[in-house]
Amino acid sequence: MAPDWRKAASLLLLSRALDALEETRLVPEKKVLYQFSARGHDMAQILLGLQLTDPNDAICGYYRSRPVLLALGVDPADALGSSMAREGGYSDGRDIGAVFNYPNPKGPSALPMCGGVGAQYTPTAGWAQGVEYRRTVLDDPAYAKAIGVVLGGDASVATNGFWSALTMATTLKLPMLFYIEDNGFGISVPGEYQTPGSDIAANLASFKNLHILSGDGTAPQEAARLIADAVSHVRGRNGPCLLRLTVPRLEGHSFQDTQAYKSKATVDAEWARDPLPKLRALLDERDWNQLSAEADGIAEEARARAEARGVSEPKRVTRHVFFEGEMQQKGGQWREGYVAPASTGEAPQSGQRINMVTAIRRVLDHELSVNPKVLVFGEDVGPKGGVHAVTMGLQEKFGRDRVFDTSLSEEGIIGRAVGMALCGLVPVPEIQFRKYAEPATEQLTDCGSMRWRTNNRFAAPIVVRIPGGFFKCGDPWHSQTNEVQFVHSPGWMVAVPSNAEDATGLLRAALRGNDPVIFFEHRAMLDAPSARRPYPGDDFVLPFGKARTVRAGRDITLVTWGAMVERCEQAAEGLSAEVIDLRTLMPWDRAAVLDSVRRTRRCLIVHEDLMSAGFGAEIAAVVAEEAFFDLDAPVSRLAMPDIPSPHNPVLMEAALPSVEGIRARMEELLG
Repeated sequence: MAPDWRKAASLLLLSRALDALEETRLVPEKKVLYQFSARGHDMAQILLGLQLTDPNDAICGYYRSRPVLLALGVDPADALGSSMAREGGYSDGRDIGAVFNYPNPKGPSALPMCGGVGAQYTPTAGWAQGVEYRRTVLDDPAYAKAIGVVLGGDASVATNGFWSALTMATTLKLPMLFYIEDNGFGISVPGEYQTPGSDIAANLASFKNLHILSGDGTAPQEAARLIADAVSHVRGRNGPCLLRLTVPRLEGHSFQDTQAYKSKATVDAEWARDPLPKLRALLDERDWNQLSAEADGIAEEARARAEARGVSEPKRVTRHVFFEGEMQQKGGQWREGYVAPASTGEAPQSGQRINMVTAIRRVLDHELSVNPKVLVFGEDVGPKGGVHAVTMGLQEKFGRDRVFDTSLSEEGIIGRAVGMALCGLVPVPEIQFRKYAEPATEQLTDCGSMRWRTNNRFAAPIVVRIPGGFFKCGDPWHSQTNEVQFVHSPGWMVAVPSNAEDATGLLRAALRGNDPVIFFEHRAMLDAPSARRPYPGDDFVLPFGKARTVRAGRDITLVTWGAMVERCEQAAEGLSAEVIDLRTLMPWDRAAVLDSVRRTRRCLIVHEDLMSAGFGAEIAAVVAEEAFFDLDAPVSRLAMPDIPSPHNPVLMEAALPSVEGIRARMEELLG
């Protein structure tokens, strides 16, 4: 089917009119602070957007992707208003206007893009895998033809995200289109620094299970044919496609970029490739002039509406970090009507004691059984059953579609989970050890902030299981805790259970909740006798932010979590010491800690993480600020020195807070 050239022309002219308004008026007037022109990229993007016709298609772009949003139907006043950081729009003024999202109620959505280059690839792959899961496993006809499309510039093909998503898409034959806009530059860096010969399509020619197309993105008919072929290939369930279109970047990287690194000949050659005159040649002059006048009018009217919007009320800016009862527009199982089964907070006090490994496995087993949208994945979680045996037997019971191994890419594991959650699933990715989460930091940060930065338009509730901490020995690579990093990343709930009962209740709450959760599984507690408890049942749920008083006392309060709970209990023997296990660090139970400290008048905080800037510092600051006049001794902390975990067991134990060390500090405070 031939493209609707008149529609394409009207959108191209509107895109140019919005660019011109920003450049000639709104930026000079300091009403727009970040401006990225799409001139040169615009026509092909619009042709792509017009090909996305399935309501469950999704596209994830980058900062030069406004034309495709216009093709999807975004309100031009939202586009300009977002650039002006006014209320409403993409983010209610929280994010820069070039960072798009569009939970389209009438058709394909634009997934929340991120500010980092290449961060858009793995969530799109996750969306595509979610589409396939819904089509083949859940047998949902609404996803029979849906696809995932990701936009990226030529410089982004050098990123980890690109290669991780490419591996996912090709090994799983996902319905995913990689749309690469090659303008020859990454800001000022030429394309030969990104991929040999500046041609990613040529370099991937032998990549298995990848259909590759390449051509001129400024030639209307050629671009339209290539885009139609690419979309048809992916929609036909023939596997992924990479489409590379060469386009000129007719303005600087951003408004502030003078392009002094380009020669005049280069600039002239780029303008000679402007797609606008080529598209204009396909319409008669009268029709073109009419469309141009209409586009100018729409843009001016959009500017007036955008400028009439106020600035969001400052008191609202702290809202929507977490779910507050007002449902997000897209993402997560709650959005699709999920209602959690009835639960109880009461646990039996008798019965066979099980270790934390068994408790976690039983929760995963039960939730997989009762909720077909739950998926468990990561490195070695399949036939091996996980390096800590937590997922042992789950793939055999639930199949490779529900419990599966992934490629060795933590960015891919978390990015994939984000896309799946946006597609309405409940992903439970495992990061094998705490230190291994570092390659996924960008995806973790972006996932946590998603609800806030889209002003509750999107959310991606995922449950990330991360083992960590010391075990029989330590080392800098497998024994790190550093929970405070997740607490410091807005939007993440953080669980740090110390025993099988708490692990059961908190993990089940996470799997049935509507916020992303870091679930920290301490290696030393997975099979520790002190952490064993009777299984509290398949309906047992614990609320986040509710501490447990492990041991009552009158003279001193010990605040701790994870593996240090056991050591604090032992250190407190023979003393009237109250031991509080926080159980979760975000949120944490300030009220329980303050109430205890006001009674005992002394406070010792014990944790395994490093002393400097550890979470104990936050607790100490709150106690000092809110209970200062109740204290009979200074607030004290005991933690690891500021070093990685040593490997030799003797050195490791010397660095960790010991039972003797905790006892000595308590006696010092009591004295």
